[in-house]
Amino acid sequence: MSSFAGCATDSPPRPPVSDSDLTWPWEGSHGSHQLCKSRALPRGVNAQLVPVCHTNTACARAAFHLLLRTLCMRCAKELHARNPNPVFSRRHGWSGGGARAGPRRARAAVPRSRGALRQKATALGQPGGGMEGCSLALLAKVLAVVALSLTAGLVLDARDPSDLHLVGGYPELWRKAGLAGAPARAATCILVGVSLLALGWLYRLLFAPLELLRAPDDVGYITDDGRSRARAANEVRRRRKTGDLPPIYPNGWYRVVDSHMLERGEVKSVSVLGEQVAVFRGHDGKAYVVDAYCPHLGANLAVGGRVLGGCIECPFHGWQFRGEDGKCVRIPYAEKVPEFAKVRCWPSVEINGLILVWFHCDGAEPAWNIPEQEEITRGEWVYRGRTEHFINAHIEEIPENAADIAHLAHLHTPGIVSGVDLRYTNSKTWEFIRHDWKVEWEPEPEPNKYCSRMLVKHAMTVFGRHWPLLDVNVVARQVGPGVVFLLFDHSFLGRGVIMHCVTPVEPLLQCVSHTIFYQSSIPPLVPKFILRAECIQFERDVMIWNNKKYISKPMLVKEDSAIQKHRRWFSQFYSENSPRLRFQYDTLDF
Repeated sequence: MSSFAGCATDSPPRPPVSDSDLTWPWEGSHGSHQLCKSRALPRGVNAQLVPVCHTNTACARAAFHLLLRTLCMRCAKELHARNPNPVFSRRHGWSGGGARAGPRRARAAVPRSRGALRQKATALGQPGGGMEGCSLALLAKVLAVVALSLTAGLVLDARDPSDLHLVGGYPELWRKAGLAGAPARAATCILVGVSLLALGWLYRLLFAPLELLRAPDDVGYITDDGRSRARAANEVRRRRKTGDLPPIYPNGWYRVVDSHMLERGEVKSVSVLGEQVAVFRGHDGKAYVVDAYCPHLGANLAVGGRVLGGCIECPFHGWQFRGEDGKCVRIPYAEKVPEFAKVRCWPSVEINGLILVWFHCDGAEPAWNIPEQEEITRGEWVYRGRTEHFINAHIEEIPENAADIAHLAHLHTPGIVSGVDLRYTNSKTWEFIRHDWKVEWEPEPEPNKYCSRMLVKHAMTVFGRHWPLLDVNVVARQVGPGVVFLLFDHSFLGRGVIMHCVTPVEPLLQCVSHTIFYQSSIPPLVPKFILRAECIQFERDVMIWNNKKYISKPMLVKEDSAIQKHRRWFSQFYSENSPRLRFQYDTLDF
C-alpha cells in the first residue's frame, strides 16, 4: 500500500502523464514547469486523484531540502575551519611535523587538568570572543537557514495563500484586479523577506556587539568645494605644519589585534610602529608575533603563509619558523637548517581579550606588565563591541587630553545629539541637552610610576533639569603610553570597562581602538549606548587632532598646569635612542 497523495495502489495502470497534467496552481491548464516534466507518477497512481499542489511542489520541496543540506554542510565546514583539531587535521597533519600518531597518542596531547583547560580557554580569547563568539554566530546562521527553509516550504506547500491567511478565500476585488494566485504568492514572499530583514536588524540592535570601524579619512576633515574626503585628508596631511616633535615611538606595550579576531591556524598582517608584522595563532591556541618578511628572500609570511602547529610556513619556499623564538626549524629542500636562520620575534602577551606587543628602541625586556582585569578572565564581563579610528597626529597628543581639563567644558559640553562636526555642535537646536564634567588627573607614585589616573564625574541636564540616573563616575587608569582602562561603576547601569588602546602605525598616524567588556547580566543595549556615546565625544577630539600643530613650548596659564605635569610624566617613555621624525627637503640646488 502506498501513501502517495492518499491514493490506493490497486488502481488500474495508466499511461504516462501528459504535460497538461503537470501544472502549477497559478498556470491553469495551459502552463507547465520544466522541472516537473521529467517526473512521472508511480505506477498505479491515479493522476486525476492527485491534488495539483502535490504534483507540483514535490520538486520544489526536494530542491529546498537539497539547499538546506548544502547550507548545513557549509556551516559544518566553517565550524571545522574555525576549530581544526591539531592532531587529526588532514591539511596540516601533526603539529610537530613528524609521522601521524595513533589515537592513543593523540589523546595524550589533550590537557586534562582544569587549570590547563582554563588556561587554554583564556588563550583563545575572553568570553564573548574567540570560539564562543564564533559558535554563537554559527548558531545564528543555522537558525536563519532553518527559518528561511521552513517559510519557503510553507509558502510552496500551500495550494493557495488564502489557505493560510484568508478563511473565506480571496476578496472579489483581488480577483478582478488580478492579485489572486501568483501575485499573492509573490507578495507573501516579499512580506516574509521584509520581516526577516527587520528581525535581523532588531537582533543586531539588541544583541549583536557594536562594531564601528572608521577609515583614516572618515572623521575629522572638512570637505568643501566638492572635494572627496580622501583628497581633503591628503591635503591636510601635506600642508599642515608638524612643529618640533618629540620621539615618535615611545617604549611600551601596544595592541596589535583583539583576541576574538584571530582564530586557530589563522595569520594576519598588521602594521605597527612603522613595521609589518605577522600575527598568528598556533594550533595550541597561543598567539605569536614575528616580523612579516622572511629573511630568505623577503616574502611576506602573512600573505599566503600557513600555520603548522606552533610555526608559520613561508609561502615562497616553505621555510618554517617557530613562533616562540623565531628560529627556522625546517627547510624542505635543505639537508641542514643553519643556526642563524631565524626571523625577529616580538615579545607579546594575550590578556583581557587583547594581543599586545612590547617595543623598546634598545631592545630591552618589558619593564612592566599589563594588569589583568579579573572580571573578564572569570567571564563576568563579556565583549559588547569595539570602535576603531585612525588619527593623523603625534601619539603624545592623544593621552595628553586627560590632563587638558579645560577643553572638556568647551568641546564636550554640548549633548551627543548635536553630532561630531564642530561647526554645528553648539547649535541652539540641541542646547537643551548639556554635559557637565569634573576631572582630576594625577600620576601614580612608585612602584607604579608608569601609570596615571584620571577621575571623571559626569552629569547631564535636560532643559536645565539634572537627571541623577545618568550621573556616571569613571576611573581612567593609563598604563604606559598605549593602554588606558576606563572603569564604569553605576548602581543601576552596571559595571564594565572600555579599553582605550593607541598604537602607532607610522610616525604621524595612530590607530585608536575602544573595546568594551560589560557585566553579562546587563542588557547589551546599555553598554552599546555607552560605547556609542564615547565614540561621538571622541570623534570631536579627532577633528581637533587631525588639523592641529604640535607645540613643544605652549603658552599656558595657571589653570593649565596639569598639561605640563603630564608632559614630564610622559617623557619617561622616551630613551636617548628613541626614533625621531626626520624631514628631507628637496631643492633645485645641484
